[in-house]
Amino acid sequence: MTVKEAFILGVVEGLTEFLPVSSTGHLILTAHMLGVPHDEFTKSFEIAIQLGSILAVLFLYWERFLKDFETWKRVLVAFIPTGIVGFLLYKVIKGYLLGNELVVVVNLFLGGVVLILADRYCERFCYLKDIDDMPLKKAFAVGLFQSLAVVPGVSRSGATIIGGMLMGLSRKSAAEFSFILAVPTMFTATAYDLYKSGGQFEGGQWELLGVGFITAFFTALFTVKLFLRFLNSHGFTLFGVYRIAVALLYAGVFLI
Repeated sequence: MTVKEAFILGVVEGLTEFLPVSSTGHLILTAHMLGVPHDEFTKSFEIAIQLGSILAVLFLYWERFLKDFETWKRVLVAFIPTGIVGFLLYKVIKGYLLGNELVVVVNLFLGGVVLILADRYCERFCYLKDIDDMPLKKAFAVGLFQSLAVVPGVSRSGATIIGGMLMGLSRKSAAEFSFILAVPTMFTATAYDLYKSGGQFEGGQWELLGVGFITAFFTALFTVKLFLRFLNSHGFTLFGVYRIAVALLYAGVFLI
C-alpha cells in the first residue's frame, strides 16, 4: 500500500462510515480496484482508520457526550450485543469475512432492499423524536441489529439506522443514535485489533495508518454535517437504491 492509496481509502472511509452504505464493504471493493493486496495489514488498516471517523463524532457531539446521561445509558445498552458478538467471532470475521468481495456484494444488495422497506415503514410508524425517548429494551434491540454488521457489506450505520427506525425513532434521531453508538463500538474494535496485530506493523505501515486516520477524520466531519442536512428533507431510499446499484455494477464488472 502506498501513501496515495492510504489517502484514497481514508477518503472512502470518511465518506461512507456514517452513511447506510457499508464503509467496510466500500473499503474492500476500493482496495480491490486499486490493486492493494488484502493482507493482514490491509485488514487491520480498514478497521483502524474507522477510529478517525469516530473521533469526528466526538468532536461534533462532545457536549452531548459530557452532559446527556440518558443518551449514554441507551448507547451502553445497545453496545452489549455487538461487543459480545465481535469478541466471540473476531477470528472468523478477520480470517474469512474481511476481504470477501462476494459477501460484500450480496449484503450490499440485500441491505439496500431492506433499507428502502424500512424507510417506507418509517413514514407511518416513526414517532420518537429524540434518542432519550427510546426505552432501554428498544435500545438493546438496536444493538442486536448492529451486531449483524460484523458481516462486511451489511453496514454498521445501515443496520443501526434500520433498527432505530423499526424501534420508532425518527430518521434524524435514528441517524444520530447510529453516530453516537459508533463511538464505543469502533473504539473497542480498533483497540482490540491493534492489541492483537499492532506488534506486527513496521514503521512505514504506522505512517500509512496515520494518513488514513487523519484523512478519514476530516472527511467524516464534512460528511456527517451534510448527511444531517440531507435528512431534513429526504429519507434513506436513495441510499438503498445506491447500494443495489453498486452491488449490481461491481458484480457485473468484477465477479461475473
